[in-house]
Amino acid sequence: MSFSSKSLLRKFLIWKYKHISERQFVYIFSVLVGFLAGMGTVALKNLIHYIRLLFELSLFKNSQNSIYFIFPIIGLLLVYIIKQTWLKKHIGHGISSTLYAISKLNGIIPRYNIYAALITAPLTVGFGGSVGLQGPAVSLGSALGSNAARLFHMNTKTRMLLIGCAAAGAMASMFKAPIAAIIFAVEIFSLDIAFTSLIPLLLASVSAVVTSYMFLGTDVLLRFELTDKFEVNDILFFALLGLVTGLASVYFSKVFFGITNFFKKFKSRAKRLLIGGITIGSMLYFIPPLYGEGYGIMNNLLKGDHISAIGVTPFNLDLSNIWIVISLLLGISVFKAIAMTTTFGAGGVGGVFIPTLVMGSALGNSFAKIINNIGLDFHVSESNFTLIGMTGLMAGVLHAPLTAIFLIAEITGGYELFVPLMIVSAISFAITKYYVSHSIYTLKLAERGELMTHDKDQNVLMVLDIDKVIETNFIILKPNMKLGNILKEAVAKSSRNHFPVVNDDHEFLGVIRLDDVRHIMFNSDLYDKVEASSLMHADAGIIDYYEDSMNDIMNKFKSSGAWNLPVIKNGKYYGYISKSKLLTAYRQQLINFTK
Repeated sequence: MSFSSKSLLRKFLIWKYKHISERQFVYIFSVLVGFLAGMGTVALKNLIHYIRLLFELSLFKNSQNSIYFIFPIIGLLLVYIIKQTWLKKHIGHGISSTLYAISKLNGIIPRYNIYAALITAPLTVGFGGSVGLQGPAVSLGSALGSNAARLFHMNTKTRMLLIGCAAAGAMASMFKAPIAAIIFAVEIFSLDIAFTSLIPLLLASVSAVVTSYMFLGTDVLLRFELTDKFEVNDILFFALLGLVTGLASVYFSKVFFGITNFFKKFKSRAKRLLIGGITIGSMLYFIPPLYGEGYGIMNNLLKGDHISAIGVTPFNLDLSNIWIVISLLLGISVFKAIAMTTTFGAGGVGGVFIPTLVMGSALGNSFAKIINNIGLDFHVSESNFTLIGMTGLMAGVLHAPLTAIFLIAEITGGYELFVPLMIVSAISFAITKYYVSHSIYTLKLAERGELMTHDKDQNVLMVLDIDKVIETNFIILKPNMKLGNILKEAVAKSSRNHFPVVNDDHEFLGVIRLDDVRHIMFNSDLYDKVEASSLMHADAGIIDYYEDSMNDIMNKFKSSGAWNLPVIKNGKYYGYISKSKLLTAYRQQLINFTK
């Protein structure tokens, strides 16, 4: 930032402090963040649109299946080149990275996240990578919100709120569903839904939707008009669909983590690209509907056109046979999760939100077709089951049942299907939660103790910085030090009452407390006879700098009853944490959370 820009910003901040309250400024700023998130989403959509215009050239019209194999590999290769030669930084999954920034980085998101997703996601998706845009849209919007908040010197709590506003804005702009967007921000980002935070979310969501209407018109990603009303007689079928989508959600999650761990075994990004690129290209060649995000599948199934949804396959299949159609739709359901995760493993950038909806739509539609064609004279609405199948997968995979219910309710333009939405979401979520404790977004963060939740005490502990509570100004003793030297070099020169003992490799051996030498400290006959090794003893517990979370540390103090515990870093003594300092830091952070 130039000197003149800094001067102008300083003058604006002074004017703001004099004329606008902090709350009013947050309200105004939330509108701006919503606009920026909306613009980011619009930019992503338009970039993909222009990339896909390439496929309409006559050059490619007679080689459709070859495109399905070659283009995804080209897109992944371009992303690889950009990452290696320009960005030179890791690009994580959008929502997971944002959650990590909230819980461990005080809501500070690097600036490169703004343009990284804007460039790499359209190349991945536009060239056919089987992932979605919702994650990159949230990443882009959150990075804009975070950096704008830093520019105007907003505190940590406000910065986190504005990240939530950006996430809501991205969701609202993507689906033109402002209410579902607010619930998404609250449910996924564990935001406090107090009145002071609800208003900025509302403003950001509305601002983003208006922005989307201004630049993209009234066109929506999912086109659905409710024609078949909810029938009470179908409740049992909806309950069965909830069971099916719950099991499918478990499958989706297990496949995601399994394939992700498989690709982590390859240290070389080039090797991941080669293996993943060929695999995804082969899958798309044989199953063309897996190509790209998959809005075509969902929209065609919603309007009852399963032939267009399945598309042209390299097999000469009789699509007039309904059971072949059902088999192909189930195949799409099974392989969508594999294609999506393989795209990630090959180095692609995208999100899991839209692939979840695609899998749910294919599963719900095939479920309805099975009911209608098993010869028992049942008939259910295939379009409704398609829509509600999407709800079940969303509730299960993303662990976001409320977002699932309200998103689909807004898409349908009413609440006619509210009861089946609730039934399927509740059953699917309950089953998935039993087998998979956290969502795709949050599992790894939860395992590392880095997940923000609605538990305020847990959140306070999580955001505490261990370096700020570690004290290192202790006089260190060696095991062969004599009592006289201990008294002269340590006890006499320190205001502390305990002294760590380490060996020549700086490994922690034990501790000597003032009470351990008090009874002999005036016996000069022992000054040259007693060594530190005979006086030291094990501490009540040891804290590992890298392994122990703040919650673990608090539990160690509670179980040991100690007031001071040593910290080990890379196997070496590092310092001490005192219970009093930890509680003081906790109380201060709690005040910051509740302001």
